[in-house]
Amino acid sequence: MYRFLLTRQWLITMLIALLLIPATIKLGFWQLHRHEARVARNELIGKALTASPVPFDSLSAAPGAAVPSALTWRAVTATGQYDPAHEFVVRKRTDANGTLGYFVITPLKLSDGKGTVLINRGWVPSGDGATQYPPVPAAPTGEVTLTGRLRSDETTGSSGGWVKDRAGLPDRQFNLINTEQQSKETGTTLLGGYLELTASTPAPADQPQLIPEPNHSDIGPHMAYAIQWWLFTTMIPVGVWVLIRREAKDRRKQAAPEVPLEALPA
Repeated sequence: MYRFLLTRQWLITMLIALLLIPATIKLGFWQLHRHEARVARNELIGKALTASPVPFDSLSAAPGAAVPSALTWRAVTATGQYDPAHEFVVRKRTDANGTLGYFVITPLKLSDGKGTVLINRGWVPSGDGATQYPPVPAAPTGEVTLTGRLRSDETTGSSGGWVKDRAGLPDRQFNLINTEQQSKETGTTLLGGYLELTASTPAPADQPQLIPEPNHSDIGPHMAYAIQWWLFTTMIPVGVWVLIRREAKDRRKQAAPEVPLEALPA
């Protein structure tokens, strides 16, 4: 009855089904691992943001040194004076509403003499053109004490390739926040990583729009996707069995002898 399963068409169908089953199982686990990574990231960020602030220079090292992932987003403080002469902006950055503009990066010379820290003072909208330096609120003068989030240097690799480090940009405009790059550019000794500003004492009269803290409550759709892939895995053999039964039924109908009309009862 089921000899048709040995035909070329059905052998190919069965082979495809057998290949799809491990593939969909693997895709489900891939989404599960993404879910687990997202949950772990959220927990790490939550702990970092709620921890008591520590001095920036107690966690940072030389220019270009990578900030350990366990310390990223850590609440830090820094006391010193801004160096507006080496201020720059980072292009193609958006605010909380997705509006394109710039991040304003101003170095802060630490009062303890241990170096200089790059401070992301926040976001400003684009100016009259991409070649002109945008209007930026002046950095406060005198000694300030800052609180913020510790961030690692940006690189093309860490951005997933979407931020390119291109040369030939207008004066004091860059695509990355990178201490190694800025140390070479300005000759200033910078500590690795940078501070994403959340508060300043004394508070300035005017400042760029502060960057909101990262979302660490959204777990994303990955678990739902994992379940969908695994449901699809169970549907593959069921679907193949339904097709086999339907084919067998159709073949039985075709093989049944036809009854002549004259043999039918009146």
